[in-house]
Amino acid sequence: MAFWTAGAVGLAIAYLLGSVPTGYLVGKLLRGIDIRDHGSKSTGATNVLRTLGKWPALFVLVGDVLKGVSAIIAARWFCPWLYSELSPPPTASDLQIWVPWAVCLAGIAVLLGHSRSIWLNFTGGKSAATGLGVLLAMSWPVGLGAAAIFGVVLAMTRIVSLSSMLAALTAIVLVCAVEHPLPYRLLVIGGGFYVIIRHRANVQRLLAGTEPRLGRNGRDAKAEA
Repeated sequence: MAFWTAGAVGLAIAYLLGSVPTGYLVGKLLRGIDIRDHGSKSTGATNVLRTLGKWPALFVLVGDVLKGVSAIIAARWFCPWLYSELSPPPTASDLQIWVPWAVCLAGIAVLLGHSRSIWLNFTGGKSAATGLGVLLAMSWPVGLGAAAIFGVVLAMTRIVSLSSMLAALTAIVLVCAVEHPLPYRLLVIGGGFYVIIRHRANVQRLLAGTEPRLGRNGRDAKAEA
C-alpha cells in the first residue's frame, strides 16, 4: 500500500511538472499573447521561435527539457524516500524492482502533462523537448544519441519535425540495443511513438512535400516539433 501511495504522489508530481505551460507563459509575459493562437498553435519551442524569436524559444526549450529531467529525478529519489517514510525501509531488491517502474510511470506522466496540460484545457506541445529531458535523466547515453541525431538531421534538412521523429526512433533503437531495465525500454518505446503520433500532421505535410523549414518566412509557422 505504501508503494502505491508513493507512486500516486510521484505520478501527480510528474504530471504537474509536465503541465507547466512554459511556452504559453512566455507568450503572455513577453507579448501578452496566447501562443496557441499563433503559428502551429502549439506551446512548444519551435512555435515560440517562429512567433517570438530565438531567445524566448531557447528559454522554452531549456525549460521543457528541465521538466523531463525533474520528473525522473523526483521519481528516482522522492518515491523511495516516501516509501521508506510510510512503511519499514525497503530492501535493496525491492528498490531495484520498483524504482525503474516508478521512473517509467513518471516519464509517461510528464510527457502527457506537457502535451495535455491541465492549465491549458488539456492542450500543449508535442513532448519532444520534454522527452529529451526524460532520456537524459534516465539514460544519458540514449539521450545524447537522440540529441545528436536531431542535430545532424536538423542541420541537413532544417525540418524540426523530421529531426524530432528520427531522434525518437533513434532513442528506441538505442534503448533496445544497450542493456536497460524493462520499464526503461517500455518508457522509451511508448514515449517515442507518442512523440511521433503527436507529429502526425507534420507527417502528412512531409509526404506532401509541404513541410516548412526553419529560416523560411510566411507560412512556415504551420509546423512545429
